[in-house]
Amino acid sequence: MTDPAARALRLLALLQQRRYWAGGDLAGRLGVSVRTLRRDVERLRELGYPVRAQRGVDGGYQLAAGASLPPLLLDDEAAVALAVGLRTAAQSAVAGTAESSVRALATVVQVMPARLRRRVEALGAVTEPAPWTAPRDLVDPAVLTTVAQACRDTERLAFDYTAADGSPSTREVEPHRLVTLGRRWYLVAYDLDRGDWRSFRLDRLTAPRPTGVRAAPRRLPAEDAVSFVQAGIGEMAGTHRVEVLVDAPADRVRAVIGRWVRVEEEAPGRSRVRMETDALEWPAHALGVLGAEVTVVSPPELLDLLHEWGRRFVRAGSVVPPP
Repeated sequence: MTDPAARALRLLALLQQRRYWAGGDLAGRLGVSVRTLRRDVERLRELGYPVRAQRGVDGGYQLAAGASLPPLLLDDEAAVALAVGLRTAAQSAVAGTAESSVRALATVVQVMPARLRRRVEALGAVTEPAPWTAPRDLVDPAVLTTVAQACRDTERLAFDYTAADGSPSTREVEPHRLVTLGRRWYLVAYDLDRGDWRSFRLDRLTAPRPTGVRAAPRRLPAEDAVSFVQAGIGEMAGTHRVEVLVDAPADRVRAVIGRWVRVEEEAPGRSRVRMETDALEWPAHALGVLGAEVTVVSPPELLDLLHEWGRRFVRAGSVVPPP
C-alpha cells in the first residue's frame, strides 16, 4: 500500500479496532517500515486524531480520547449497523438515551451516501417495534460505557454492587460479556472474591473502576453468555418461565418481540415463544401487541392475568360516557 492517504485511512481503521498496537505489529499489518509508520502517525495527528505513542523496545500506539470526536471511519455494513442501533437505542433501558439517540441518528443519516440512506430507511419501514413502556430500572450510560470498555479490553474491573436484598458490596471481577435480556442489562464476569462466575444487573452496579490489570482468558461454564444469564435468572425465586403458542409465523413474531424472547417455528404459521421474567405484566403486554391468537402453555398465572385484563377491557368498552 504505497498511497499515503489510503495508508492513513487503513492506519486509522486499525487503531479504532484495538486499544493498543505494538509498533512492529502495526507496521507489519500496513506493510511498511517502522519509520514510515511514525510519519503516518504524525499525519493523523495533524488531522486532529490524538494518537499516543509509547517509546522503547515494546513501544506502540493507541488512539486516545480527544477533546472532540474526530470523523469515524466506517464501512457500509458498519454505517448501516450504527444507524439501526441508534434506532433501537431510542427505546432502550439506558437512562437519557432516547433524545440523544434520535439526535445522533439524524446526524449519521444526514451524512450517509444515498445508497446507504435508502437501506436504513427500508429497514425502518419494514420493522414494527413494540411500543414498550419505560423500564423501571434504568442503567446509567456512564456505567454502561465503562463496563463495555472493560469487556472489550479484558481489563479487571472494580465496582459497588447492591444485591436483590439490598445488601451492598464491593466487587472485583474479570468482565466477559454484556447481555441484554428482557428489560435489563447484565454483566457476565468472573468474580475474583467468590472464585466463580456471576451475572450482575447493571442497574444495581455503581462507580465502575478499571484497575489497569489485564484479565487472563477463562472458560465460561455455559454455551454462551446469554445462556449463562438465562440459567441464573431461572434459578431465582419469583422468576416465571413463560411458554406460549402463537398463531403467527416465527419471522413476524421475531420482528416484533424477538429482542426480548426466544422464538421457535412450531409449524407453518405457528410459533412457540419462551421467556423468563420476574413480572407477568411484561409478557402479557408483549403478546398483546402481536395481534394474534395465543395459547398459554405455562404458567397458569399468566392465563389468569390475561383473563383479568380481558374482562377489564370488556368493561371499559361497555361504559357509556356521560353527556
